[in-house]
Amino acid sequence: MKWIALVLLGALWLGTGTGHTAPPGEWQTRAEATGYRETGRYDEVVAYAQRIAQASPIVELQMVGKSPEGRPIPVLVLSKFKTFTPEAARASGLEIVLVNAGIHAGEIPGKDAGLALVRDIAITGEQSALLDHAILIFVPIFNVDGHERFGPYTRINQNGPEAQGWRTTAQNFNLNRDFLKADSPEMRVWLSLFNRWLPDLIVDTHDTDGADYQYNLTYGLETAGNLDPELLRWQNTAFEEQIFPATVRRGNLVAPYIVLRDEKDLSQGFASQVFEPRYSTGYAAIQNRPAILVETHMLKDYRNRVRATYDLLVETLKYLNRTPGKLRAAVTMADQKTVERGRTYEPVRQYPLVFETTAKSRPFTFLGVESRLELSAISGTTWIQFDPTRPKTFTIPYFAEFSVKKAVSPPRAYIVPVHLTEVIERLKVHGLNYQVLDAPRTLSIATYQFDEVSWQPAPFEGHHRLKSFKATPIRRTLTYAPGSVIVPLDQRAANVAIHLLEPEAPDSLLNWGFLDAIFEQKEYAEPRVIEKLAREMLAQDPKLRAEFEKQVAVPAFAASPERRLDFFYQRTPYYDDRLNLYPIGRILSP
Repeated sequence: MKWIALVLLGALWLGTGTGHTAPPGEWQTRAEATGYRETGRYDEVVAYAQRIAQASPIVELQMVGKSPEGRPIPVLVLSKFKTFTPEAARASGLEIVLVNAGIHAGEIPGKDAGLALVRDIAITGEQSALLDHAILIFVPIFNVDGHERFGPYTRINQNGPEAQGWRTTAQNFNLNRDFLKADSPEMRVWLSLFNRWLPDLIVDTHDTDGADYQYNLTYGLETAGNLDPELLRWQNTAFEEQIFPATVRRGNLVAPYIVLRDEKDLSQGFASQVFEPRYSTGYAAIQNRPAILVETHMLKDYRNRVRATYDLLVETLKYLNRTPGKLRAAVTMADQKTVERGRTYEPVRQYPLVFETTAKSRPFTFLGVESRLELSAISGTTWIQFDPTRPKTFTIPYFAEFSVKKAVSPPRAYIVPVHLTEVIERLKVHGLNYQVLDAPRTLSIATYQFDEVSWQPAPFEGHHRLKSFKATPIRRTLTYAPGSVIVPLDQRAANVAIHLLEPEAPDSLLNWGFLDAIFEQKEYAEPRVIEKLAREMLAQDPKLRAEFEKQVAVPAFAASPERRLDFFYQRTPYYDDRLNLYPIGRILSP
């Protein structure tokens, strides 16, 4: 009831301002200077960041990497104690907060909110106390090339600014689908930043798509098994009990990210989700870091969305100030547990890979607006029309419980053959520790044999992903060449290795198509040869004859000369014993 009362109070306050002092004219952001009609271009943002860094001893601007179009990614590091290197930052004991803006460069309030916050900490001093116990790393524009695909027609359903950037990169990658597969140069720069600084908390700022409602700020948090229980407890205490209510008191309406189960029927409710590691929140979780996805409502005006993001960032840093060291302690404990788990192999111990939403729901007080359905002569179906002038409170089901659909017993280590260069490159990009073989090594390993493999018909993020497959666990003895790498799981980022290398993980490299060559048959038996050999095999093996006759009783098999002959070819020593064999081994013993 207290939380609902706060939200309703926020509804009364929404749009009345937050008491923020107007900055001096020379320090106004482009958004502030234009009454939030405009947002600055890349060069203007970099110049503004440079001015702040030159004027304040507690700010350093670091231009890192290069995008495909040649733009460095600007990173602002703020520290009262001038700990501008990862080593100094970790040694200080201060908690490190990494804030992303512009990962989707058309959804840009995080950029203007973050620049205003940096200024209010470092220049006006209005928020200087926020860094008493924290270090802030702010990426004002992550998708720098998409940001400069700038214009008024990049977000059809968004209320301002007058022009903004594009959702994807110059290579048409959606960066918030790229955290694990790491195809884009921008993501590799970000992962290098992450691995060097190892932040304790990630904030990823966006605007929503979708329905109309009263909330101006919605959020996504990892609430299922991808996040360590200790971090879940910290997250619930921090955000649900403290940060969100405080953000409401600043004049906002806050709710979980609204993904309606039926966009035309509100009574079906909405659902939370387990974020796969392709997303920022999912990737942070498998790195033992809490993360919050900030989604301001695209139909609210731009000033409202910028201020909502600003308010949430302020309250997040305030909470860290009130509870210094608690987040770092929870992160450290989660890392230690991950390392300890990797020191033994226990077949009964299961690590969850895939989750599904259960049928269980709870009532949710939803602050929506009136709507109506109308039959459309254009689309031939009904279309929904919202009336934001008529707010309405509904009680709808909220589905936020999950069960484990697929799990695996983590091995002691993985071994990756040297020829899988793209796989080994991903291990490097994610900062995983591994050992390189300097001589051939023959090992008995656990792995998988695949069949019934199919692919998605259309590309997704530059790949034809696997649609389905059957993976049968097997044991094999394989020889690995020099240069092959052993990836031990007694390391902090072991969960990343599991999600990269376990085939059934939702964003495994196998699922993304990086190992498609293992499914290609390269040698075949000529029919005249296998016809003769088949007769010899049947004459010598009554069991084989019985098995063949059983298969011939299946009409689809009987009607296919190719399948009938292949039945015998597969049972000869000429058949490729590596076809459909997963070449990455699971090492179960020391």
